[in-house]
Amino acid sequence: MKSIYILIRSSSFILMVSSLFVACNDDFLNTEPKTSISEDAAYSTPAKIKSQVNNLYQQLQNASFYGGRYIVFNEQRADEFGQNDGNAAAGSAVWNNNVASTSEYINNVWSVAYTAINASNKLISNLNDTKIILEADTKSYIAEAKFVRALSYLSLVQTYAKPYNLDKNALGVPLRLTAITSAGNNDLARSSVAEVYAQILKDLNEAEIDLPESYATALLNTSRAKKSTAIALKTRVYLNQNDFTNVILEATKLVSGNSPFQYSSGALTHKLEGNIATVFGGSYVGPEAIFSIPFANSTTETPATQSCLAFNYLKQPIIPLATGGIVSNVVFSTPTDARSALVGTNSANLKVLKKFAITTAPFRDYVPVIRYAEILLNYAEAAANNNDLDKANALLKAVRNRSNPAYVFPDADINSKDALINTILTERRIELLGEGFRLQDLQRRLQTIPAKSGSIGTAPLVLVTASNYIWPIPSGELVANKLIVPN
Repeated sequence: MKSIYILIRSSSFILMVSSLFVACNDDFLNTEPKTSISEDAAYSTPAKIKSQVNNLYQQLQNASFYGGRYIVFNEQRADEFGQNDGNAAAGSAVWNNNVASTSEYINNVWSVAYTAINASNKLISNLNDTKIILEADTKSYIAEAKFVRALSYLSLVQTYAKPYNLDKNALGVPLRLTAITSAGNNDLARSSVAEVYAQILKDLNEAEIDLPESYATALLNTSRAKKSTAIALKTRVYLNQNDFTNVILEATKLVSGNSPFQYSSGALTHKLEGNIATVFGGSYVGPEAIFSIPFANSTTETPATQSCLAFNYLKQPIIPLATGGIVSNVVFSTPTDARSALVGTNSANLKVLKKFAITTAPFRDYVPVIRYAEILLNYAEAAANNNDLDKANALLKAVRNRSNPAYVFPDADINSKDALINTILTERRIELLGEGFRLQDLQRRLQTIPAKSGSIGTAPLVLVTASNYIWPIPSGELVANKLIVPN
């Protein structure tokens, strides 16, 4: 009989499948096995199988991943934020784009992403032949695993490999699609960037078929993958490939033909919230939330202080807004635009982001991973690139006018294809500030990462051709995997 071990390592041969929905905690990177349970027992009842599905989302919730730190890292690497803390624990080297393969952060993101992938592989393998649950539930659970695997691989290939639009044949990351249940089998070469993207899209296309249209509650609709979740992530993937035709194809599944734009399927509706502040407060489970990382009313299920977004952006703040970044846009000094209320000035006269406002433990701000505003902006950018300027204009205005109903874009901002695309890109910076998109947008468009200033000094610009444009392959993987090669 095989066994499942909770064994966290800093390389991609991680074994992490628990029969319980274990909360994120400071012991997550412990390298010693803490328990061993029968694999058969872990999948022996419908309730235990469901706990394995819950475990998939717990992996995404990890503090080093979508629980907070991965998003902060992406913002630190880009140019919208300064750095107010020179300590290594605060990510100062990340902000300076001067990280080594031995960095804890370099290893942690890789580790937790492959943990989520292996948990997905385990569930897929064990459910393929199960007769314990209904066939429809089996298909749905496997589809959820494919979504989690796709999101995790997208995070890895964006972080540790050259952008698709720079060199799709460059080395990507190892494609581990078979569950690892014992030591060994560590050696696996890196697949190409194109192969990784192809697997991501394969997983999402298959997931879309078998995921449910919706769940019984708003919380589940927000925190678990459904058809609209897989479709929405595909628009992001195709945008990263400059495949504008497929961005439009997927987006039209979620966006109605005319304003007010929305998606409806049974009792489920996705649309822009009437007030953007509602996205980051209130119930967190409104119609704009396509997929979010929730945090329950338990201190054991919330991120540690240094990982939570509010601590990094607002309370400390470790990364205040950079005066030369998008915060200088007139939107943030215009009271008639509701987004201006999401930025403030603290007692040290630093501009700070207030989207995530819970600054005392437990930190229960939900983390938005995919929201409807992103889909509208993805669609707008793709439509403009495909010369449908009327559609692009309408989608752009929907996002702007949600926050400032009376605003009219100057004709010079929207009267040509190039001007309109630039305006859409600016709107992305305004709308998605602090949500982890800026670095991705720079890299997919093959743009230099600009220089930036903070209280700890100045971080130099990073050219597209520079080695530090992407992160190095982690030292833990280089030691464990004889077929891996460094960046």
